[in-house]
Amino acid sequence: MLEKFLTDISLPRMVKVRQKFSTEPITNLQAAVSEQLTGKEIAQLIKPGARIAVLVGSRGIAKIDDIVAITISELKRHGAEPFIVPAMGSHGGATAEGQVEVLQSLGITEEKAGAPIISSMDTVELGRTGSGLPVYFDRNAAGADGIIPIARVKPHTAFRYHHESGVIKMLTIGAGKQRGASALHSRFSVNGFGPLLHEAYQQVCRKLPVLFGLAIVENAQEQVAMLEAIPQQLIEKREPALLQKAFELMPKIPFTNFDVLIVDQLGKNISGDGMDPNITGRYAVDIKEDLAYQRLVALDLTPETEGNALGVGMADITTRKLVAKIDYKKGYMNAFTSKIVLATVKIPMTLESDREAIAAAIQTCVCVEPGQHKVIRIKNTLEISEMEISETLLTEAEQKASLEILGYPVEMNFDSKGNLL
Repeated sequence: MLEKFLTDISLPRMVKVRQKFSTEPITNLQAAVSEQLTGKEIAQLIKPGARIAVLVGSRGIAKIDDIVAITISELKRHGAEPFIVPAMGSHGGATAEGQVEVLQSLGITEEKAGAPIISSMDTVELGRTGSGLPVYFDRNAAGADGIIPIARVKPHTAFRYHHESGVIKMLTIGAGKQRGASALHSRFSVNGFGPLLHEAYQQVCRKLPVLFGLAIVENAQEQVAMLEAIPQQLIEKREPALLQKAFELMPKIPFTNFDVLIVDQLGKNISGDGMDPNITGRYAVDIKEDLAYQRLVALDLTPETEGNALGVGMADITTRKLVAKIDYKKGYMNAFTSKIVLATVKIPMTLESDREAIAAAIQTCVCVEPGQHKVIRIKNTLEISEMEISETLLTEAEQKASLEILGYPVEMNFDSKGNLL
């Protein structure tokens, strides 16, 4: 009965469009990283024979494997002895082995990087902040002669402040491992988390030899647009400017009023929240967004997320194939650590196929006449330079100089099981 009901719901024809972005990427990463690390202000911080912990996170940053390898090579050229430490809080199932596997999924191996990966969930307590917050740090990194975080600066998915995701967050939550991340998140509030991170960051810098941070800003096509080595004493001043640039370059869905958003894939390699709320407008906390639409459909997980479906709870409807892939322990561990994202691990209405899920989303929209639904389909929240839109959005799209129409409206194409091709 349900299958027949959903099968009878007609779906809109879709047309592919491309967004035009102006910011060009850095084409020679070797030269860019080398230039940053050979400048006098940075080079003088790298001492011959020094054991330097290079902190690397779990995000799918463009060319992160190359950036890490070049950084390691430059540190060696200065006579240092670098090693890699996963700085990703509770990711990788909150195990040392799991965090190495996350690095491997990003292309970061000992062979490629040219340095050992020393992974552990053990931490040391660096004391307490003025407000009484205990600050933890990876034990191996804390014992190094110098510490260098490599981090992407971008808007966070759950709070707003002068600094959000970036070097400061990696040195507090990422390097704090599961214990440190949990301690920080236990005091989370939308307006108070930024100052809390700042407080913890100052404690880290008082106790440990943070040399500099290598900050990365990506353009709207998820390519490296800026790369900057920032001495520790300038990180607090410089990161807000980089964050503002990241906001300016961040891709956006080019429509604010529509009915249904289809996301082909979500995953931890895409966003810490599986689907970046800065793109979807669906936040687990009280952050307001301009997007106005009724239904979000999540169709599948990325292979790289390895069953971690954190973020699926922000969808209204999902599919049986996505739910069958869920490793609940991984998502739950992230939820336990962050404490604020319990909603993101809830399971939405689950349908048997992509077609049924999309039909259900259309059927449950209100105040829309049959055949007039405005639908947008994206691969994931990292890759939205190209997307599909329903023909009901075509007139509006033609009026946007930032959009290029790539074809004509066609029917959605499904396989024999009702899944999109």
